[in-house]
Amino acid sequence: ELEATVVPVQAAFQSRFGAERWLEPYTEPLLRQWAKEGVKNVHVVCPGFLADCLETLEEIKLMCRDAFLEEGGQDFAYIPCLNDDAEWVDGLAQLVREHAAGWLA
Repeated sequence: ELEATVVPVQAAFQSRFGAERWLEPYTEPLLRQWAKEGVKNVHVVCPGFLADCLETLEEIKLMCRDAFLEEGGQDFAYIPCLNDDAEWVDGLAQLVREHAAGWLA
């Protein structure tokens, strides 16, 4: 039997360009705020990406981690994207085979 633990979940947005206002809350200021409020541990995932890239690895995994720790956070856990995980690749290949069947005759 699994024991479910309720944990708070918050969506935040990244990679705003220029001074224009964008979708909020912005990731880095939110993490800084949480650390200042006493949050010690966060787990961060980027569900909008199938593969890690500059945005996930540099901006989130490094820069946002540094911001959280600078403000008093203690543990920043980055959960990587699916990348080239064998189960993910096999599942995607199966979907392609199913949905592309008959396209090339």
